[in-house]
Amino acid sequence: MQSQSHRSDARTLGRRTLEQDHRHLAGLLRPGLSVLDVGCAGGAITVGIAKAVGPEGEVVGVDRDPNQLESARTHLPEHANLRFELGDAASLTYESHFDIVTSARTLQWTPDPGAAVAAMARAAKPGGLVVILDYNHEDNGWDPAPPAEFQHFYQAFLDWRQAHHWDNRMAEHLPALMQAAGLVEVQSHLQDELTQRGEAGFPARTSLWIEVIDSVGAQLVEGGYCSDGELQLARSLYEVWVRTELLRQTLSMRTVTGRFP
Repeated sequence: MQSQSHRSDARTLGRRTLEQDHRHLAGLLRPGLSVLDVGCAGGAITVGIAKAVGPEGEVVGVDRDPNQLESARTHLPEHANLRFELGDAASLTYESHFDIVTSARTLQWTPDPGAAVAAMARAAKPGGLVVILDYNHEDNGWDPAPPAEFQHFYQAFLDWRQAHHWDNRMAEHLPALMQAAGLVEVQSHLQDELTQRGEAGFPARTSLWIEVIDSVGAQLVEGGYCSDGELQLARSLYEVWVRTELLRQTLSMRTVTGRFP
């Protein structure tokens, strides 16, 4: 299995921002810092990092998907302090270069996250920070409980991920991985994404699971985790349930930080 072989839905990636979707990192950024953003995809968060560190800073976005990088180079506003490079989280070539090395929702798709964390640690300067945001997918929740058909899809999604050696409790395991990589002052920060009916972002954030079904559904069916009929029923019932019954969605997330000594 190749590292990070999954491709997330462009709709999901494109609407993310630094301030809303990598909040702890946003509070750490200062003008003049150098930052490596690992798994930057189309650069929606990366461009916010470039703005925050200003023209005297340096930002490099790395992703293993050339199509995402081409989209970033084509559609994002140009910043002299920002460049994008093709690369994989587990095989970064930088050493002792950046003030901050970060990733957001990337290691959940990496079958060897320990290698990725070690590579990120090596890319940090002495005294630099590694800042990783990721999910505990097994702790995601909805109030009230979603339709049984959607719950069946969600379990199939978790089983599919597990079969590919993608960690469904990635955020929980990050502190130990950081310590194994030699990082110190490791801290875990609660970063749950809570979305409630009536909020402006409710429709977009709850549409995440429609986008997941659209992007990975064929692979679930091909792998025997569910049938196409079950998948489409889960999708349609979820759409109705979100419009009529869902009150609150909680995505379980943590930002874990560690310092390179």
